[in-house]
Amino acid sequence: MRILLINHFPLTGSGSGVYTENVAYSLIKQGHEVCVIFPENEKSKEYDFKTHPVYFNKGSLDFNFPCFTTHPRSNKTFYDLSDDELNKYIIAFRKAISDEVLSFKPDVIHAGHIWILASIAAEFDIPLVITAHGTDLIGYDKSKKFRKMAEDAAKKANHIITISVENEAMVKKVFPFTKDKVICIPNGYNTDVFYPETLNKDSVLAEFGINKHYEKVVSFAGKFTYFKGIDVLLKAALSYENDNVITILAGDGELFGEMNDMAKDLGLQNVVFLGNQSHDALRKLYNIADVSLVPSRSEAFGLVVVEAMACGTPVIGTDEGGIRDIITLETGFLISKDDASDLALKVKQILDGDVIFDRNKIAKYAMKKYSQDNFTKKLIKVYNK
Repeated sequence: MRILLINHFPLTGSGSGVYTENVAYSLIKQGHEVCVIFPENEKSKEYDFKTHPVYFNKGSLDFNFPCFTTHPRSNKTFYDLSDDELNKYIIAFRKAISDEVLSFKPDVIHAGHIWILASIAAEFDIPLVITAHGTDLIGYDKSKKFRKMAEDAAKKANHIITISVENEAMVKKVFPFTKDKVICIPNGYNTDVFYPETLNKDSVLAEFGINKHYEKVVSFAGKFTYFKGIDVLLKAALSYENDNVITILAGDGELFGEMNDMAKDLGLQNVVFLGNQSHDALRKLYNIADVSLVPSRSEAFGLVVVEAMACGTPVIGTDEGGIRDIITLETGFLISKDDASDLALKVKQILDGDVIFDRNKIAKYAMKKYSQDNFTKKLIKVYNK
């Protein structure tokens, strides 16, 4: 089978981009042909599948690719687009999709988000599957400008994939006419990238430019935007940090500078901001971390929860969205959003050894329940319906 994947963001730096890359590699492993269309603002790296980048910040697209909130390489949002920019955006992606329909000849198109690109893909007489990632539903609520495109895409889609119980409920609420075409298939992680490994903690810290020994490591990975709750994490760190505990934050985005300033204002001494990191670097970070924090105020799924667990790391996350579907009593703690005190308490319980999690069991749980290869088999069945 030939599958054309389309996403609004590059294949690194966002949850939906990573989702698209994971699906692509898993499809290839299972003997299918893949082509991926996505935006880029720098030379695209080489992949083991066909790619068709649409380049921004050059040529006719003389602006950066837009996002729903923020991206490590772009703070421009869809809502910032002028009418002229939106028109150029649509023309560029319509051409890319048209070119691949003619040359790649896909059997099915799988688009990320019930949004602009799915509405363009719906113009072609090819079965269309859309994955709703949650930010598209927030965008629908936020801006009337894009609603018709989203509605057209949802109406014309053969199937809509949702990634969590809450995400499914939201799709059915926003687009009630889709209830018979919605199928819940959670996000999966790439087992070739995230896995347990025995590493020297000091050596990994040195790779991150941290040349000091710490007994305990607390990790965070994600976009620096409001709904990720990084401010809550920093307030919690004020209570649990000491000279033997380092908190390492990987990621970038619109609030990167503000969160750095907040850490300084709070007087935090052992908090390090790494900026955006590769998957290999994140795997190393999770493997040396004693606990990973996901204090999101909202989260349609929470792929970073699964990726940390795949490395055997217990996770403390908020009882929100898809996070509550992932974390169990054997893999971590659930807390209320915006509760810095409880977050700090749970971190201390893990760091002090008052609560001990079996890292091998956590990794095996992630592998059994969230391996992308298992979910891809379900996707193939959807493609063939």
